[in-house]
Amino acid sequence: MTLSISALCPESGQLGIAISSSSIAVGARCPWLLAGVGAVSSQNITLPALGPQILAGLEAGLTPQQALTQALGEDRFSDYRQVAVIDASGESAVFSGEHTLGIWQLAQGENCVAAGNMLANPQVITAMTAAFEAASGELASRLIAALQAGIDAGGEAGRSTRRRLKSWRITPGQWWIYASTGRKNAR
Repeated sequence: MTLSISALCPESGQLGIAISSSSIAVGARCPWLLAGVGAVSSQNITLPALGPQILAGLEAGLTPQQALTQALGEDRFSDYRQVAVIDASGESAVFSGEHTLGIWQLAQGENCVAAGNMLANPQVITAMTAAFEAASGELASRLIAALQAGIDAGGEAGRSTRRRLKSWRITPGQWWIYASTGRKNAR
């Protein structure tokens, strides 16, 4: 159903997520980024509210594991969720509930974290983290290489027709306004 990789480029400070799914609107429901804070992919039987909740926890100073645990503790259907988190320092956390669909896997790598469900085989996700770690260049290119490695390793058990890439970088001293939340950041 879904495979994703979330990552940090320590040289640029850029965070990004590449995701592939057979689910509609995957780009609007699953990947969440907050510049200078972190990236979250909420998938499987997703709850879009988890992304902003976890990012708020990271912004408040929680570790990825603490923010993930706190958000899942407020979700009575957390056993159906699969979530991957990475913060702006490269620390990560992952979770897959006992009701995650099909063959699923989680993997944490250097400055990356990947997750997948309804996979063709268990090697898909480790292929993604290995490809990300082996790739060089801009973050977006490395994320695409990782996603392609997962697809080449078998990808989803069914047909995947939707993909999304999100990456974000804040240049120090620039102000960015988040229109949807009214928050300002200077990172």
